Amino acid sequence: MNLIQAASDSHLWSDTYDRKLTDILVVESEIAKTIAEQLQAKLSSHEEQALTVKATNNPEAYDAYLRGLAFSFYGRDNFEAAGFYERAVQLDPNFALAWARLSQADATLYFLRADTTASRRDAAKSALEKAQNLQANSPETLLALGYYKYLVLRDYGLAKSTFTLVGKMLPGSSEVPNALGLIARREGNWDESIAYLEQALALDPRNVELLMPAADTYTCLRQFPAALKLYDRALDITPNDPVIIAAKASIYQADGNLEEAAKLLSQVNVDKLSGLAFRIKIIQLRLERNHSESIRLLQARQAQFHFASEIDKAGNQLMLAWTQRLAGDTAGAKVTAEQARNTLAQRAKSEPDNADLAESLSLADAVLGQKNSAMTEIQRAIMLLPSAKDRVEGPNFEEGLALIQMTFGENSRAISTLTQLLQTPYFSLIYNTSVTAALLRIDPIWDPLRADPAFQKLCEEKQP
Repeated sequence: MNLIQAASDSHLWSDTYDRKLTDILVVESEIAKTIAEQLQAKLSSHEEQALTVKATNNPEAYDAYLRGLAFSFYGRDNFEAAGFYERAVQLDPNFALAWARLSQADATLYFLRADTTASRRDAAKSALEKAQNLQANSPETLLALGYYKYLVLRDYGLAKSTFTLVGKMLPGSSEVPNALGLIARREGNWDESIAYLEQALALDPRNVELLMPAADTYTCLRQFPAALKLYDRALDITPNDPVIIAAKASIYQADGNLEEAAKLLSQVNVDKLSGLAFRIKIIQLRLERNHSESIRLLQARQAQFHFASEIDKAGNQLMLAWTQRLAGDTAGAKVTAEQARNTLAQRAKSEPDNADLAESLSLADAVLGQKNSAMTEIQRAIMLLPSAKDRVEGPNFEEGLALIQMTFGENSRAISTLTQLLQTPYFSLIYNTSVTAALLRIDPIWDPLRADPAFQKLCEEKQP
C-alpha cells in the first residue's frame, strides 16, 4: 500500500499488510492512524475516536456495508445500495453506521422520487431511529438525521443546522460542505452552493462523489467550461466511466456541438449503459434527427434490458412513444404511450404525490391527444414540486408544461414559458442540462414552433 502526494507524485509512505480477512477491520484502523501520522493531520476528538472504534465485529456485515457504499456511488443504483445496507444490519443489528447509511439510501430513493410510498418514507425514519438508539450523538447518525430532514422532510433550515453541527464535530469532513451545497442550490442560492461545493473539493479533491455534484451545479448555471473541467477531473480518476462520459457529452449537446458529443458517446457500450447515459445517447440521436436508430435502441432496450423497476421500463416506453411520434408513426406512438400510461397510472395509485409520475402521465396523454388530462397532470406536477420549493428540479415541470402547450397548439404560451426557462438555472427533463438557445435551435421536438418569429428570436440568443 502506498501513500503518494498527488501534486508532486512523490511517495510519502508505503507498507505491506498480510492478514486474514477477519482482521480487515483492525487493518483499516491501523492504516488510517498511520496515514494521519504521516500527514501530521490534526484530528478532532471525534475523528480520533472513530479511528479506534470498530463499526462492527462481523466481517460479512462489513462486506455488505462496503458493497452498499459502492452502489451509492454517483449515478448508480440506490435500490441495490439499500439492499446491501439491509443485509449488513440483518447480520449485525448493532451496526449503527449501516443503519445510518440505510436511512440515507431510503431517504435518497424517496427524494429522487424513485419510490415515494409511505413505506419507503417510514423505512428511512425507522433506520434513522435504530441508528439513534445505538449511537445518538455520533457524527454518522447526525449526518443521517440531516439527510432525513433534507431529503424526506424537505426542511432545509433544520437540515442545515444539523449539518453545521456535524461540521463542528468533523472539521475536516468534505461530506458536510457538500451536503450544505446541495441544499443551497435547492433553495436557489447558487453562489452559496458553489462556494460550499468548492470547499468540499478543496478538502477532498479526488473524490468523484464531490466532483460530479459540483459539475452538475455549474451545468445548471450554464457555466459549461467550469463543468467540463470538473468532468475531466472525474475522468482522470475513473477513466472510461460511461456516466461521466455521457454527462460530459451533454455539455457539448447544450452548446450545439453534436460532433464532439458523438465522439464521446461512441466510447460507451450502448447495450450496457446506465439509465442516465442511455438517455443522453437517445437525446443525441434525437438532436441528430436519427429517429430510426433511436427507435431501434429503445425497442431493443425494452425487450432485453433488466430494468430496476416497472416504472423505469415505462419511462423507456414513453421515450419510445415520443420518438415514434417524431418519426411520423402516430399510430405506433399511441399504442406505445397507452402501454406506458397503464403502468404509470397503476403506480400513481400508490404514489399520488409523485410529481414525476404526474408529469409522465401528462406526456403519455399528450401523445394520445388527450389535452384536458395532459394539462391537468402537468399542472398537478407543478403543484406537487413547485420551483419555489425546489430550484433545481421544479423548473423541470414548467419545461414539461411548455412541451404540452406546444403539442396542443398553444405556441405563444409555450414560447413564453421557454423564454423564462432560458433565464433560469435548473436541471432539465428533456436534456441533461438547462435548456439553451442552441438546443432549441437544433432539437426537432420544438419544430412546431419554428415558424414563429418569437421562437426564432429565442434561438438566436447568446449564452450568458
